[in-house]
Amino acid sequence: MSTMNKLRIKKGDNVIVIAGNDKGKTGKVLSVAPAENRAIVEGVNLVSKHTKPNSKAPQGGIIKKEAPIHVSNLSLIDPKSNTATRVGYKVVDGKKVRYAKKSGEEIK
Repeated sequence: MSTMNKLRIKKGDNVIVIAGNDKGKTGKVLSVAPAENRAIVEGVNLVSKHTKPNSKAPQGGIIKKEAPIHVSNLSLIDPKSNTATRVGYKVVDGKKVRYAKKSGEEIK
């Protein structure tokens, strides 16, 4: 399957987790993998990674790191009401922009 999927969540968006172990947590999207339908969100879906000592981490040990989470478990936060909202698209001045369906507010 080599088709690229259109995601409504982009890097830098503020999202809320709507399902799973981290339900209710919010964070900023650090990166998005459209091919896998996954995103990495700051402070969400933390896993313990065992690392050997290296130049970057001379001590080694166990570090907490964000793991990718499926985008179906994420929802964009409405800029106006700070609650979960769906994303819509509309054309403004010849440009396609995203907007929050709940408030109609444009997403920057």
